[in-house]
Amino acid sequence: MMLPAALLLLGVLIAVAGPRLLARADWADREPVVALWVWQCVVAAVLLCCALSMTFSAAAASDAVGRPVFATAPRGVVEAYALGTAGPVAATTAVALACGGLWTAAMLVREVLRARARRRTRRAGLLVRAPLLPGEEPGAGRLVVLEGEHPDAWWLPGAPPRLIVTTAALRRLKGRRLDAVLAHERGHAQARHDWLQHCSSALADGFPQVPVFAAFRDEMYRLVELAADDTASRRFGRLTTALALVELNEHRGVFGPCPSPQGQVPARVHRLLTPPNRLPAWHRLRLTAVASLVPVIPVLVAFVPGLRALGQ
Repeated sequence: MMLPAALLLLGVLIAVAGPRLLARADWADREPVVALWVWQCVVAAVLLCCALSMTFSAAAASDAVGRPVFATAPRGVVEAYALGTAGPVAATTAVALACGGLWTAAMLVREVLRARARRRTRRAGLLVRAPLLPGEEPGAGRLVVLEGEHPDAWWLPGAPPRLIVTTAALRRLKGRRLDAVLAHERGHAQARHDWLQHCSSALADGFPQVPVFAAFRDEMYRLVELAADDTASRRFGRLTTALALVELNEHRGVFGPCPSPQGQVPARVHRLLTPPNRLPAWHRLRLTAVASLVPVIPVLVAFVPGLRALGQ
């Protein structure tokens, strides 16, 4: 029973230390793509700790579970894990973690179904506001222009995907500024940011009392916008992208004294107007490699008894 407990403690340690270290890091806003990867590795390590703890708890509580798991393992390795010798605590832990895994899957399925329902509603409204012309096929073209009083642009994923721009945006945004907004939305689509948001929302909604999942969701929604801003600024310049954000969001009152749901827009504009201070390539590579090793730690901990048995 020591190994499942150690894995759970490791998961708690990663869940507590990971967000704190990322919150103190001064490079996350400068390298949002790297920060996105680090967050995913931290959450994956926490989930992997829970999954491995569930597996070894079940194996320790019952031979019926342990034998298939260690079917090809040498006898010494099987004895090192003490299969079927634990008491009811191991069984209770395995059942609780299994229920948590099923609940996570259910929340993810619910989030995907909700996202599909929202897309169907939006597509139905889009078809009403922009009906197909005679002879026009449903999948023809990705850009859709809607009549609208306020400037706006958004990406509607699905089959086929749509990039939607209002007529007010076309009137206000000219030339490279309009191109920067379109590049921002295409950046979301190319990186599949919607899936990151779905997964983080499913974890946060399913386990609202777990701080790491709530922080994961908030950071995903914030960092994907920074990453898309960088995609646009690399092609059309930081000043152009910042001015496009101002013109696109000025009517929402986000630059006033009162807070708004789009309160991160001023910070994004300020970031774009600040001279770029990216990390060196070797530093980015090192951070990516170190983050990739975080999910490996639970696997190494799980292999310690077996490796020790093989070494004897």
